[in-house]
Parts: sequence; C-alpha cells; structure tokens
Amino acid sequence: MPDDIGKLSTEEIYKLYPKILRELKKRGVIRSNNLVGEIGEYLAVSHYTENPKFPNLIRADVTTKNIDAISRDGERYSIKTVTGTSTGTFWGLQPPSSEKKDEKKFEYVVIVIFDKENLDVKNILEIDWDQFLEIKRWHSWMKAWNIPVNASLMKMAKKVF
Repeated sequence: MPDDIGKLSTEEIYKLYPKILRELKKRGVIRSNNLVGEIGEYLAVSHYTENPKFPNLIRADVTTKNIDAISRDGERYSIKTVTGTSTGTFWGLQPPSSEKKDEKKFEYVVIVIFDKENLDVKNILEIDWDQFLEIKRWHSWMKAWNIPVNASLMKMAKKVF
C-alpha cells in the first residue's frame, strides 16, 4: 500500500489519518492526537527499556504535568520530539526576569530527533536538569522555555541512540 499512495485520491489519503490514529491508539503507541510527539515518546521509552545500559521507563499518564516517563527508581523524564531546530516548550518555569529559582520539574530531558522527511530517528539525546537550565532558551511568543537543537546540545548531551 505505501508504494501505491500516489494512486489514491486526496480524499482517500486524508481519510487514512483518523484510521491511523485509531490503530496506533489501539496498539498503545499513542494516547492523544499528537502523532509525532507521541511516536517519539513511544520510541524513546522502548529504546530505554530494550537496552540494558539504560533504566526501564514507564510512560506517565497523559495528564501528568512536565513529565512523560518515570524510571523504576522514580526519576522523572520529560521527552521532546523534534523535526526542526528547537524542542517544544517547557511550561511552569520562571520567566527570564524572575528572581525566583525554578523548582525541579524532572531529572532528565530526552530529545528524540527525527528526520523531517521520513520520521526516521536520527538521534536520541539525554540531558539532566542542570544541563537543561544551562541550555534552555526563552520563547518570547510562547512565554515558555525550549531547547535549541544545535552544536552545544550535541556536545553536552548523552547519546542514547
């Protein structure tokens, strides 16, 4: 079927999307309609769990704030999936002008970097809370923080994949 997708009408193609979402939900791959983000979370958790060098992770409930997975030791992981040059936003942290110190929201950030064209995993990176604080960047329009995917991140991050 994937090779024949060009033969489908536009309507047939876009009607595949809800079917894909339903099937991936049924299989436990995704839990919301955030297809790319949830696939990244699923792949990150699977990679950690299947590799004895890394802790087993369990996906957190969709409604859990700030984290997407938890290790057996209770370490909290925020997982971000990227196809561009920066991650999605991290909410609930102090703005740049604040004198208050941020309360620790997680122990680690895992960044799944996808190839834009085919959604192949290029990298899975891990940074800890202190590294996150060092590299985070304010997104003025969103009024929240994100992480630039750049040489500084690649240099400091632990390569998981």
